[in-house]
Amino acid sequence: MPEVDVFDETFIVVPPTVVAAAFADPSAWREYWPDLVPEVYADRGAEGLRWTVRGALVGTMEVWLEPVLDGTLVHYFLRADPPEPLPAKAMARERTRRQLAAKALALRLKTVLEDGRAPGCAPTRA
Repeated sequence: MPEVDVFDETFIVVPPTVVAAAFADPSAWREYWPDLVPEVYADRGAEGLRWTVRGALVGTMEVWLEPVLDGTLVHYFLRADPPEPLPAKAMARERTRRQLAAKALALRLKTVLEDGRAPGCAPTRA
């Protein structure tokens, strides 16, 4: 089992193709994961992407996009290990840091992609 096993789910009220476009551009990855070097091994289009990662962690990462009602449930998975073993307390801090970063990224994308949509209203983009 990897030392870092992060998963997150966030509902974004836009179609999966819109969310997929936010992850499809490799130039955005440096902003999303500044200390990781992702390499796509499965481009699933509107269903998401799967990467191998290296850098601060070595392992796999996935964004799975599930159409739900009038939006997308974004499932995020990061399963990786540091290149060198870390003491237990440092490893616990690293897991927490990755969990918080995953949620922060999801909420930032939600804000941008929903483009000011008021709760209970239809998506502003199709």
